[in-house]
Amino acid sequence: MKELLRVENLSVDFQKEKGFIRAIDNISFEVYPGETVCIVGESGSGKSVTSLSIMRLLEYENGKIANGEILFNDQNLVEMSQEQMRQVRGNDISIIFQEPMTALNPVFTIGKQLIESIVSHKHVPKKVAWEQACELLALVGINDVNVRMKQYPHELSGGMRQRVMIAIALACNPKLLIADEPTTALDVTIESQILTLLNDLKNKVHMSIVLITHDMGVAAEVADRIVVMYAGKIVEQGTVYQIFDEPTHPYTKGLLQSIPNESGPREERLYSIKGNIPSLSQLPAGCRFHPRCEYATEQCKKSEPDLVVGNNRKVACWNFERVINDKVEQ
Repeated sequence: MKELLRVENLSVDFQKEKGFIRAIDNISFEVYPGETVCIVGESGSGKSVTSLSIMRLLEYENGKIANGEILFNDQNLVEMSQEQMRQVRGNDISIIFQEPMTALNPVFTIGKQLIESIVSHKHVPKKVAWEQACELLALVGINDVNVRMKQYPHELSGGMRQRVMIAIALACNPKLLIADEPTTALDVTIESQILTLLNDLKNKVHMSIVLITHDMGVAAEVADRIVVMYAGKIVEQGTVYQIFDEPTHPYTKGLLQSIPNESGPREERLYSIKGNIPSLSQLPAGCRFHPRCEYATEQCKKSEPDLVVGNNRKVACWNFERVINDKVEQ
């Protein structure tokens, strides 16, 4: 099957006082039609920068794509002008952010914001746009749509606002939806509803999803494939079953061990990966994860591993076989 999106050798730099800092370093991954790819990792791993790069929104945040390609339907988004990208955004690729209260305009009603999105992209009369907006709100599970259309963002709950953001993102039937931590600000019950909604919508409107999250539990619920990022690099890729059943990178293993075990003793402390993610301006030599890694050797401290490809998965670790064997022994 031909991929819908291919990110190839992408690197992203940000301008700082003393020059540029590389936030994303030579990453590659694909998204196929109808699948959900989750990009996971701690804060500072480069997940959100990756999503902004795909949307070509970095230019407004003092960042730039240093090299690489972002191929969407075989068109290189990196080479497009901002005017061309405006046609892609919304029509072909949409994005929803983690805090809808900052993404929605507080001085306009929900209806006005939905209608504006539909009219600007589809160029239909406002009456038609109103009808389509009501249909979209109903599609994302909002009741009393005529009432909601006249309300302002502050009059809705967090979960309701996130549903409105999803409706706006779906206004032009995009082929790809990027969801950047869409459930972080929501409680567990609402989080589950939003994840179920995204999964149902993916099947209903036949779109692909790139979901950004730090929560492996969220990834387990919705992902077809998982991309694990650490300090601006991809350290492991695989199907959701490969990642959860047989992690091959120590960082992935640590993330999985950090998931709370409901059946475990209540007095038992939650597992945490020792140390912190390094500053991008002070990256360690060799493997970026080695200062926090229980499997680290002298080779890890001196040279950075490449992504090894095999069995439809990828891993960047000198000692991945030890990680696998350790899992088997346990």
